[in-house]
Amino acid sequence: MAVEKKFLEVLCCPLCRGDLENYKYKDKEYLKCKECKKYFPIEDEIPILLPDAAIKDVKEDKKK
Repeated sequence: MAVEKKFLEVLCCPLCRGDLENYKYKDKEYLKCKECKKYFPIEDEIPILLPDAAIKDVKEDKKK
């Protein structure tokens, strides 16, 4: 389930403080930073917004 718009308005990228948007690749959901283009996984409907959780390319995400 994607993050609701009202929450996206208050959340920001932990790396660059850019705006986030919902992004889906195959059957996995992420939040994508519009500025630095990093992806943050959503696990059990919880966005993992930790700098160490950032993914450069969802195609290379090992946690599927």
